[in-house]
Amino acid sequence: MANEKIDTQWDLWEVFSQRKSGTPFIHQGNVHASDKESALQNARDVFARREKPYAMWVVPTNSIVSTQPDDAGPFFDPGDDKAYRHPRFYKISKGVNLDIH
Repeated sequence: MANEKIDTQWDLWEVFSQRKSGTPFIHQGNVHASDKESALQNARDVFARREKPYAMWVVPTNSIVSTQPDDAGPFFDPGDDKAYRHPRFYKISKGVNLDIH
């Protein structure tokens, strides 16, 4: 028991901020905090010192669900078997530029 490592860190929270109303939230980093109010205060103290954000989100890191590298193939494969998802049934007028870059 003397060799057991005790976790003394608070929970990890991911921080997102928005610069203006209607713009996307951008991941800023993370903070440690014991609860959501402390996480918001820590996020403000760390990430809002230089630029005043319009809004901030804090999300417990363990609440985020993500794909794994092994999911890359099957999870992101396009629906080629669903012809209705592809605009193959429309006639395109002459002179229409299809180069979408």
